Amino acid sequence: MHEQLRIFFTALMFYTRIPCPVWVDHAPEYINKATRFFPLIGWIVGGIGAGIFYATSLLVPYTIALLLSMIATILATGAFHEDGFADVCDAFGGGWSKEQILRIMKDSRLGTYGTVGLILMLAMKYLLYTELIRYGFPVIMVMMISAHTVSRVVPVYIIFTQEYARDNDQETDGKIVAKPVAQHMSLLELLTATAWGIMPFSLLCVMLTDMYSLPSVLILAGCCLIALLLIFYRSTRYFTRWIGGYTGDCLGAVQQVSEVALYLVFLALARYM
Repeated sequence: MHEQLRIFFTALMFYTRIPCPVWVDHAPEYINKATRFFPLIGWIVGGIGAGIFYATSLLVPYTIALLLSMIATILATGAFHEDGFADVCDAFGGGWSKEQILRIMKDSRLGTYGTVGLILMLAMKYLLYTELIRYGFPVIMVMMISAHTVSRVVPVYIIFTQEYARDNDQETDGKIVAKPVAQHMSLLELLTATAWGIMPFSLLCVMLTDMYSLPSVLILAGCCLIALLLIFYRSTRYFTRWIGGYTGDCLGAVQQVSEVALYLVFLALARYM
């Protein structure tokens, strides 16, 4: 139990900026195991966003509350996944070989492709939120948590099925340190991550049965699953073709795209249900 708790806090420390106990460190063996709790981190980040939205909506207009909610989630993660998305835009937009792509991806500077991509991604997310308001507070709040959680399941499956594109180890200041990405996930760890991911979405589906018929809700859930499977399939083929696998930035980009895709599918179908 103590080991699992340490793995969870390692995941919380690595994927967010939320303070953790002083006895938690960046031990590579625990960082590699922390992937099993990646979707659970979505519960926390999505919960922060939903909580800030509800609290601030009591004081300011909904549109401002939504923006504050987005700021809160970005602060909670340190823009971890947004940075990955921007780096992927820069790298694959400006690189024409594996070496170029990986070099650009490691560059901390933000280029044109990354800037444009990040602006459009955040603008799309905000506009989708403003449309989700029409379905009421409970739905948008649970939808936030569900999207943040389920979108983190797709990167877990990429880790489980694909190869890491960089060398397993890297040299820093003359020392060889392990890559902070799980290289070998067990099936049990994959199933654990999946369970954490689908629970909030299951709650959302139950809530929607009060608004729509059960067949309609099942169709909506199926379409969301299909969208995530398409993102998994296309992203893995694309990344493998260009760099022979994935990187941490690739996982962040997939999380962002998956989150927005869930909002889009919901809005596209809910209006006809």
